[in-house]
Amino acid sequence: MTQNILLSVADSVATITFNRPKVMNALDWDMIVRFREVCEEVRRMEAVRAVLMRGEGPAFLAGGDVAMFHANLKQLPELIVKGARELHNAILALRHMNKPVVASVHGAVAGGGMSVMLSADLVIAADDTQFTMAYSRIATSPDGGSTYFLSRMVGYHKAMELALLSDTIDAETAKSLGIVNFVVPAAELQDKTARLIQRLAQGATYAYGETKALMNQSINSSMEGQLEAEVQAFSRCARTADLAEGVTAFVEKRKPAFTGK
Repeated sequence: MTQNILLSVADSVATITFNRPKVMNALDWDMIVRFREVCEEVRRMEAVRAVLMRGEGPAFLAGGDVAMFHANLKQLPELIVKGARELHNAILALRHMNKPVVASVHGAVAGGGMSVMLSADLVIAADDTQFTMAYSRIATSPDGGSTYFLSRMVGYHKAMELALLSDTIDAETAKSLGIVNFVVPAAELQDKTARLIQRLAQGATYAYGETKALMNQSINSSMEGQLEAEVQAFSRCARTADLAEGVTAFVEKRKPAFTGK
């Protein structure tokens, strides 16, 4: 089993670590397949209440392994289709799992790394992080869902600027565009990430899952359809122990102790 993707579970948190630090965690074929396997595995873990994605070494994720592309130029079209579909299944697993996913990013976030980051529900970034779509630099179009996520986050014209020009932007610019949620000093990234992921892991997991599903489907829903979906989701939440605990804690003026059920 490859060690290019590490998975650990502790305190109701699943941590997915990209682990090719010598090449800034660039995605090769084996790594993409393992990423898909890990995402699907985590999606099935009922005990996991929050998911963290992070990168080992100097970068979060520097996109695809361009050296691997160069070594396989003759077979590249076929390999790209196979690899992209594996990556896309990983992205779908992240988006469809009923638990929040946090990306903790630093260093370089480029190409496929941008796509993976954009698929997370929340992003916390070190203040020295550098972001670039990068695809146009090697004469290819984006993959990994970045054209889906980015255009919805920043609008069509800005998304096209980022994709076509592949300029590098800093963390504060990414935050101002809505690409990341939080920017923290690099020395504090690990601690701030731990606090954020534990807050989510101790929260109302079932309600988080319903909220995530509602947000995901809202993009393609009519107002009437979305309103009815909200009624149904709220009704399901109303049957949970967490809602009873939340309401009781509010009345009793104390902090709720959610179990995720």
